[in-house]
Amino acid sequence: MKVHILFISALILATLYFTSCMSKTANNKNVEADRNQALFKDTYMDPIYYSDSEKELGAIRLSALKFKSLGIKVGNIPTRVLSGVVSANGWLELFPQHKAVITTIFGANITEIKVIKGEKVKKDQILAYLSHPNLINLQTAYIRTYNQMQFLEKEYHRQKSLYDEKIGSDDIYQQTKANYQIIKSELEHYDAQLKQLSLDVKKLKNGNISQYLPVVSPIDGYIEKILVQTGQFVDPQAQILSIINNDFIHADILVFEKDIHKVKMGQKVSFTVDSVPKKNFSATIFSVEKNFKRNPRVVRVHAEIHQKEYFFTPSMYIHGKIYTDDSTVNALPEEAIIIENGKPYIFLVETNEQDNEMEWVFNPVEIRTGISNQSWVEINLLKPLPENTKVVLNNAYYLIAGRKKGETSDEH
Repeated sequence: MKVHILFISALILATLYFTSCMSKTANNKNVEADRNQALFKDTYMDPIYYSDSEKELGAIRLSALKFKSLGIKVGNIPTRVLSGVVSANGWLELFPQHKAVITTIFGANITEIKVIKGEKVKKDQILAYLSHPNLINLQTAYIRTYNQMQFLEKEYHRQKSLYDEKIGSDDIYQQTKANYQIIKSELEHYDAQLKQLSLDVKKLKNGNISQYLPVVSPIDGYIEKILVQTGQFVDPQAQILSIINNDFIHADILVFEKDIHKVKMGQKVSFTVDSVPKKNFSATIFSVEKNFKRNPRVVRVHAEIHQKEYFFTPSMYIHGKIYTDDSTVNALPEEAIIIENGKPYIFLVETNEQDNEMEWVFNPVEIRTGISNQSWVEINLLKPLPENTKVVLNNAYYLIAGRKKGETSDEH
């Protein structure tokens, strides 16, 4: 009987103890809920203000000492003048007028090549010499035609004088005139050919025949390619050399269709090249093409480089940024923004006094970001903030990292 009474007593005590523990847990939860509610009611932190995702992240509380140790700065959201940035890649390029392919209109043999690849040359500088028997024949034909024209010119003027004085025959005068005009036209034909071959016609008129045909540069620049060898026969129009003038090199940037409305002449560009990835070069847009290239749909933009380097060469790949028009916007430093579940947030700040101790409360608010430049980011609020709202200006990551660390500790 005594045993039965003792068992019942023990059961009653255990029940009372368990009930007491449950009551304390419930009380603790109620206290925490009341505390959160009190925080919201203290200022503008009304729970209705926050979205579900913001409530899920939850408020972060720091003591005054912890707040100071993290070096967090707070203040109003500032305005800042930012330039939009369009990222685009491309290469260094030359316009066709600054590139030349050297050919000959006369079939001949290469007798001498006077330049090497990479050598700097001037306009009209002799690059090579050609020779061929037909070259001699052309000059001989010119000299013969020139001498014939000299004779016919004198005869024409003599017959014209007789005709004007009504002494000479009209038929003889007309025939002499026709012969003179034919030979003059023929000489002009030879003269044009020889000038295209860069031969000195004045020397030919004095009987000085050139054995070699010079190949001259049409532009200033650098020898890019040598496509022949000494002794080789080259047909008319065959390529002999190519020249590029890197003094006129510029940046060709490919801008995607979605960004082309932001780009215009006069905008600044910065870019890097793979060979010097840490050095930024600057340029200014001077031309925007008016047609799309296919696959992908891009528009080519041309930019004048401010400081050209000796190692810049056409087709060198570049990584560029185009700075679009300046705008005055609400902006925060990048370090004041966190990304959670793919969404950007900033922290609203308030203070709360508990038991005569200052407590800092940080509530995350979802935003949309706009243009960014020099570590500052445009902030677009999804809902208006109360007047004089304070936000975190730096070290926002420390707040979220500290909370996650606390959650990990609680799990253990």
